[in-house]
Amino acid sequence: MKSVSELLKSRDGTLWHVRPDDSVYAALEVLAHHDVGALVVMDGPRLAGVVSERDYTRKVALQGRNSRTTTVADIMTRQVYTVSPHTSTQVCMALLSEKKIRHLPVVDGSTVLGMISIRDIMDDIIADREETIAQLESYIHS
Repeated sequence: MKSVSELLKSRDGTLWHVRPDDSVYAALEVLAHHDVGALVVMDGPRLAGVVSERDYTRKVALQGRNSRTTTVADIMTRQVYTVSPHTSTQVCMALLSEKKIRHLPVVDGSTVLGMISIRDIMDDIIADREETIAQLESYIHS
């Protein structure tokens, strides 16, 4: 299996993020615009947390809060599990499953490099399996 850094190489390098003092509504706009399910929350150069669609549904919508007046800091997940660029996708999959989460920020020291999702890992597993099948078919037909 690949390392996280290999997964990040296939992206354009953009890290979608919001600040803790941004409104939840502004975070929802970023989520919708980039068609992602979670954003890292950056307090300057520091990772402050993660805010996801799940945070919104459970901490705003179900509690009757106003997304325009509630801040990201009020609903974000503060205790964030992170991985390094050298972490294998297999270890990431185990962590995502064990902790029942869908997104992992990738951190090198104190620098946030990106975020991977369970979808990224599943896409990689599927591509790996398809490549193996193609190689086996090629071997059989030669």
